[in-house]
Amino acid sequence: MNDRNDRIFQAFGVSADSPEWKDWRWQYRNRIRDASGLSRVLDMSDAEKADVTACLARFRMAVTPYYASLIDPLDPRDPVRMQAVPSIRETEVYPWETPDPLGEEKASPVKNIVRRYPDRALFLVTGCCPMYCRHCTRRRLVGERDGAITDAEADEALDYIRRTPEIRDVLISGGDPLTMSDARLEYILSGLRTIEHVEVVRIGTRAPVTLPMRITPELLAMLKKYQPVWINTHFNHARELTEDSAGACGRIVDAGIPLGNQSVLLRGINDSAGAIKDLMLKLVKIRVRPYYLYQCDLVEGLEHFRTDVRTGIGIIRELTGNISGFAIPEFVADAPGGGGKIPLGPNYVVSVDDEKVVMENYLGEIYEYPQPAERM
Repeated sequence: MNDRNDRIFQAFGVSADSPEWKDWRWQYRNRIRDASGLSRVLDMSDAEKADVTACLARFRMAVTPYYASLIDPLDPRDPVRMQAVPSIRETEVYPWETPDPLGEEKASPVKNIVRRYPDRALFLVTGCCPMYCRHCTRRRLVGERDGAITDAEADEALDYIRRTPEIRDVLISGGDPLTMSDARLEYILSGLRTIEHVEVVRIGTRAPVTLPMRITPELLAMLKKYQPVWINTHFNHARELTEDSAGACGRIVDAGIPLGNQSVLLRGINDSAGAIKDLMLKLVKIRVRPYYLYQCDLVEGLEHFRTDVRTGIGIIRELTGNISGFAIPEFVADAPGGGGKIPLGPNYVVSVDDEKVVMENYLGEIYEYPQPAERM
């Protein structure tokens, strides 16, 4: 047991073997929510505590004891700490930042549904998360509502999906759907499974990262009843990969549920090819498939997290050819205003004409590929 864990356990009067520590409901109830709580487990100056309090006047904070136990209490640049602990820079708002940069509200045909693509719908079922990530895209909503949507609100959203046969894929998100009880989540899943044209249900959750004890046998037994179900989680740094989080991911995959990962490129946290490579290789080792690497969105108060877009493109170029292709996420930006995800990556095509394609490989070597003699 290391020193930083000792501080967490002393603060909460538990041990790593305590039933309370392993109980996801206890973890959720005992989330750290203010500067006073943080100062019990981290080294913080009076100025830092004042900055956190100032930030909390605008955006809420919550950190599970488990996730807080991963923070190096002596390092203000710790990559776990930077995702969990408010910075005074969140109070800075630039002209290009907005509360809803992805235009979700204008793409919402009914409450709690966002429909940007023809065959898909985003179903927002709660405003709660185990931890309120400081880089959250949906921070205008997340943390502002204590609890899940009501049955009546769920029924309204389900009715819209039922009336819209083009929708074949529903992503359940929020907030984090796994803050809901098994019964509440099952109400929504069972409703979706009565709709014949819904072929795939996806769940977006950071619980394996911030609350791994939530992945219980009871939850997985319930989810297996509504296959095909896919889960995407959200690891940003290899420091988040622990025995507990790897175990949670393993339980999901062993239940026959495909598990992917979506990371956000964050300045000072993971904005190097080395950090992303380390994370992706460790993810595939525990059977989590890298999916997206997001450019940080233009959300109010997140300018200090954003990187130059060329940073992400350069990272993908450095990974290409040096690790397996299935371990390389697709680097994307969500177009401001609701234009959807746009892939961003290095261009390996030098030129194209009717005779040949000139290509550059990952080593910078040039190759020619002939076009077919007979063309359509």
